[in-house]
Amino acid sequence: MKFKAEVALLVVAIALFASAVVFYSYQSASPETTALMQSSAAAFPYRTVALMFVGVGSVSMVTASVSYSKKIKEIIN
Repeated sequence: MKFKAEVALLVVAIALFASAVVFYSYQSASPETTALMQSSAAAFPYRTVALMFVGVGSVSMVTASVSYSKKIKEIIN
C-alpha cells in the first residue's frame, strides 16, 4: 500500500472516532425525562451507529499499521 493510502486510512479512522464520540454521547431527551425512560436504547438512539464507526475505524487503523510495518521490515532487510 502506498504511503498516501496509509495516511488516508489513518485520517479516516480519526474522523470516524471523532464522530463516534458525538453519536455515542447524544441524548434524545432532556435529563429530566431520561430518568423516566427504562431503556438506554431509547435515551441514546445512536449508540449502535457509534459502535459501528469505532469498528470500521479500528479496522482501517489496523490495516494501515500492518501495511506500514511490513513496508518498514522490507526496508530494514
